[in-house]
Amino acid sequence: MSNEKKPPMPQIELRPGRGPGGPMGARLHAEKPKNAKKTLFRLLSYIGRSRFLLLSLLLLMAAVTVVDILGPYFQQQAIDAITLDEDHLAVDLPRLFSCLVTMGILFAASAALSYVQGLLSAKLSQDTVHGMRGDLFRHMSRLPISYTDSHRHGDLMSRMTNDVENVSNAISQSVTILLSAVMTIIGALVMMLIYSPLMTLIAFVTIPLTMLVSSALAKFTRRYFVRQQRLLGRLNGQVEETVTAYGTVVAYGKEKDSIAAFGETSEGLRDAAVRARVFGSVMGPVMNFIGNLQYVLIAGCGGALMLAGKGGMSVGKIQAMLQYSKKLSHPINQVANQYSAIMTALAGAERIFEVMDAEPEIDEGKDTRAASEIRGEIDFCNIRFSYVPGEEVLRGFDLHVSPGQKIAIVGATGSGKTTVVNLLMRFYEPDSGVIKVDGLPLTDLPKKTLRDAIAIVLQDTVLFSDTIEKNILYGREGAGEEEMKRAAAHAHAAGFIERLPDGYATVLAEAGENLSQGQRQLLAIARAVLADPKILILDEATSSVDTRTEMHIQQAMLELMHGRTSLIIAHRLSTIRDADCIVVVKDGVIAEAGSHEALLAAGGEYSKLYQNQFAGIAT
Repeated sequence: MSNEKKPPMPQIELRPGRGPGGPMGARLHAEKPKNAKKTLFRLLSYIGRSRFLLLSLLLLMAAVTVVDILGPYFQQQAIDAITLDEDHLAVDLPRLFSCLVTMGILFAASAALSYVQGLLSAKLSQDTVHGMRGDLFRHMSRLPISYTDSHRHGDLMSRMTNDVENVSNAISQSVTILLSAVMTIIGALVMMLIYSPLMTLIAFVTIPLTMLVSSALAKFTRRYFVRQQRLLGRLNGQVEETVTAYGTVVAYGKEKDSIAAFGETSEGLRDAAVRARVFGSVMGPVMNFIGNLQYVLIAGCGGALMLAGKGGMSVGKIQAMLQYSKKLSHPINQVANQYSAIMTALAGAERIFEVMDAEPEIDEGKDTRAASEIRGEIDFCNIRFSYVPGEEVLRGFDLHVSPGQKIAIVGATGSGKTTVVNLLMRFYEPDSGVIKVDGLPLTDLPKKTLRDAIAIVLQDTVLFSDTIEKNILYGREGAGEEEMKRAAAHAHAAGFIERLPDGYATVLAEAGENLSQGQRQLLAIARAVLADPKILILDEATSSVDTRTEMHIQQAMLELMHGRTSLIIAHRLSTIRDADCIVVVKDGVIAEAGSHEALLAAGGEYSKLYQNQFAGIAT
């Protein structure tokens, strides 16, 4: 619905550009990576919402850890049940059999518990992202229009889908691994200390090296995961933009340009994804190398102690120490192998929380009057407004509209016509000045009350992928079927609707693509008729219908506007000749106002616009 000059929509690269979705201040995307620790703790707060499920999972993981830790102990007992004494092999069969049976039971229990653990972790991840997705969508529904106008729609959808899914995958896998790692490390450490404090100390020689390497690699690779998520959001934005405007792309023969732009972003995403995966996957092999180094140190030290007859070492105990050292280092390796998923999830979570942290739409209105009590008097008092600081669209705009008055707002493209409506609807807030309805400043009137009192028909019709009936009923909650059909008849839409195979139950394609533009316009008008508003706003409401249909709609509009305050934004000046007052906006102020005949006689801006249009010259 916008004709005014809006701030440029930036691209992902470090320069401002243009894009869909309305005004946006130029912002650079070279900001430093967000605080990973803060994001992690915030993510954990969502996981903590499922306390009972999390507690159950922790208890189950503790049981799995205990079973897992006991395995090497019984292996040691089984090995030490076989002894070599003076070249004679001695086997303690009862002890060996008992250990083997116990180990079999432990392995079976571990498998069963691990399966249940997987189910619980999947449930935890889905519950967590369900809550996160719900919070994100609810917060997005409370964001001001200016926010959604200033961000690529494809990128916002990417945050809702791709980023949330990445978080889900990480929780179902990585969180379980992290928690299990802590328990396993503690259990393995306790057992190692019981067997040999000296060998435990030797095993810890590699721990500082592990921490140093993992920290350095994490800091280095994080940037690539952040860039990967940003480029993925940008790619989604480009796809959404191209699909939405595909007709325009084809009409102007810009297929090659569109493909080239997509290819450039896709190449960047591929490069960032490859770098992220390559550098992220380095972590696992490096950790494995350090773990193997630890393995060699323990095996060598244990063998030396056994040969020296010190520390009570035996083959079974050395084997147990090796197993426990693996359990000490293996969790770290597991976390390293999950690093890619963890970093992708954190980068996605940052983008999700960035939207959640955006300031919601402010509604300070405390007035208790109902929408039905509004009379429709409107005052714009010295309004100044700019989408981009320093580039004013309205410059001291003043306008009084009496209740029931029909005002037409005309002017050249970019003069500020649509901005007047945006401010009245409180899609944006004025930089200075006051807008009043019935003498009450808009800031004192709850936004729901204000918007319930206003119906708006846009030049670009908005329909939903639902039935025609539901699309019309969108105009007023609780309206009945008969009221809906009367509204359709009043808007001259009943004829084509009833000719459809399913009538009012016809399901519309996305954005109503299975209807003509004119039919979509008629449904939007029917929706406004059903809303029965106190204030009616028409933004080129008949721009997409034929002349005959326009005549019927004009008559319907005259009936609808009777007794209601009406603001009509028009380019086709022939449609507003019967307006009570025609307001000509130029350079953000009212250049002249009056009736059609009076303005033509004055020979001013309106006369020029009318004569140019009558002569077929574009204005």
